[in-house]
Amino acid sequence: MKKTLFYVLLLTVLILSACAPAGATEPAVPAGGGEDSGRCGDKSKLSKEIYLYNWADYIDPAIKEDFEKECGVKVVETNFGSNEEMLANLQSGGASYDIVVPSDYMIQTMIIEGMLMELDYSVITNIKHMDPIYLNAYFDPEQKYTVPYYFGTSGFAVNTAVVTEYANSWSMMFDPNSPYCGKISMLDDTREVIGAALIYLGYSVNDVDPAHLEEAKDLLIAQAKCVKAYDSQTNDDMLASGEVVLSHIWTGVWALVNAENEAIVYVIPEEGSAVYMDNLAIPVGAPNAYTAMVFLNYTQYPEIAAQNTRFVGYATPNVAAREFIDPEVLANESIYPKSDVAARLQYFEDVGDALALYDRIWTEFKAAVGSQ
Repeated sequence: MKKTLFYVLLLTVLILSACAPAGATEPAVPAGGGEDSGRCGDKSKLSKEIYLYNWADYIDPAIKEDFEKECGVKVVETNFGSNEEMLANLQSGGASYDIVVPSDYMIQTMIIEGMLMELDYSVITNIKHMDPIYLNAYFDPEQKYTVPYYFGTSGFAVNTAVVTEYANSWSMMFDPNSPYCGKISMLDDTREVIGAALIYLGYSVNDVDPAHLEEAKDLLIAQAKCVKAYDSQTNDDMLASGEVVLSHIWTGVWALVNAENEAIVYVIPEEGSAVYMDNLAIPVGAPNAYTAMVFLNYTQYPEIAAQNTRFVGYATPNVAAREFIDPEVLANESIYPKSDVAARLQYFEDVGDALALYDRIWTEFKAAVGSQ
């Protein structure tokens, strides 16, 4: 009986198909595969791909996947290890990117050199969710070129399971006779490393005095015998594995390690440290500028920004996103410093022609370290 019924149904389907109008097809599935969420801008203007040039582990991969599902656009990501590497790559014309993620002082340099496109805030409407204190900063005073992404500090992490007594001072990192010699790591970043040395010596993180920079170089050379690695991309792994017990580190990277091991704490030294704000920007000549702006806006919907913050571990300038963030995280002073600590923090700024001096100091320091 079931077999007979199957053939009757099959015959009915074939008859109905034969009677269908010529050329009839199934309805097209919209790009993004479903009902329009309203978060994809004008879908008729979207490209199939955009190219993101970003710091490693600085966006939740799920957000890129969701954007592709929702809006039909694939986000192709390439990573860099320092602002200087990113700038050099863009200047060489080696690749065309739609979105870059420079830090504050590098934004200033890129604006001066005419490398960034003015943004259209009729597309990037979620700029409204930003805390006003992070808008119109010194590096983009008219907020023409950037969307604030994350802010953080660069202090040092301590594995307290091994380092049971420690000072709230850069001396923990720069003591050439440290009992933890060989178990210390430093960032591999010109401004960050020289900046930490300058702060420890009592100078500005933006000091351009050649004599002061020579002092910083000498300090770094003396310290180098105790440094296991200069690394900005896997220093969290070295901390987690116990290869190092003291690490010059960015806040968000520490937060990821701390989530797995609470014995690893973060210190903003009493001498102060660098504070930075990374930003989303679009290079002049970006091949998919409109789609890039839609993606910038997409990342700043409060729920999405909060999801991203949970992944990267850094502090978000998106006030509306904080509603979706664990209150304990918001109360963590290592991530969101209180005003008395914030007063000791220094922004990196464009040092102008002195950048060549910084590059020379860094090159000489690395050459000296290589010969040890």
